[in-house]
Amino acid sequence: MKKMKNTMYTLLIAIAVIFTATSCSKDDDGGSGGNAAAGTIKAKVAGSNFSSNPQLSAATQINAGGSTTITVQGNDNSGKGIVLVMNGVDGTGSYNIGGGANISISASYIEVDASNPTAAQTWQAPFDSSVAGEINISEFTASKVVGTFEFTGKNVNGDNSTKEITEGSFNMDF
Repeated sequence: MKKMKNTMYTLLIAIAVIFTATSCSKDDDGGSGGNAAAGTIKAKVAGSNFSSNPQLSAATQINAGGSTTITVQGNDNSGKGIVLVMNGVDGTGSYNIGGGANISISASYIEVDASNPTAAQTWQAPFDSSVAGEINISEFTASKVVGTFEFTGKNVNGDNSTKEITEGSFNMDF
């Protein structure tokens, strides 16, 4: 009986691992790639245009333990920025931001006041168990990542307000 219980627990764990590995909601169609200029991130933040300065933007790719993590960050000259973190990315496709306990993709919009940096505001996604947005990677090579994104972020530093980040795109070299 004890051996049967152990076998069942092992089977349940194996099923959970398989479900977790496939629940990142990747779709093979990464979309058109958007219209961001090389080395930048573009988006609409609550309807207003955001465009990062190429000198204040970067992308990194880390491969460890058979998994790839991509971070794309872009800041403008006024202290606003967007950060996308994609864990477990394995190529082009569509990746959900959030959607349960397995959070492998996240996004943030940040506003920093240079005269009072401690009052920075961050709108983070996901902020609960629902899907808060999507990142679509249309080009992914050893030296470049291109794609689009949209998300709803919740202010984690203050009033719990939300911001809609739409029509986002990035075009970054590693």
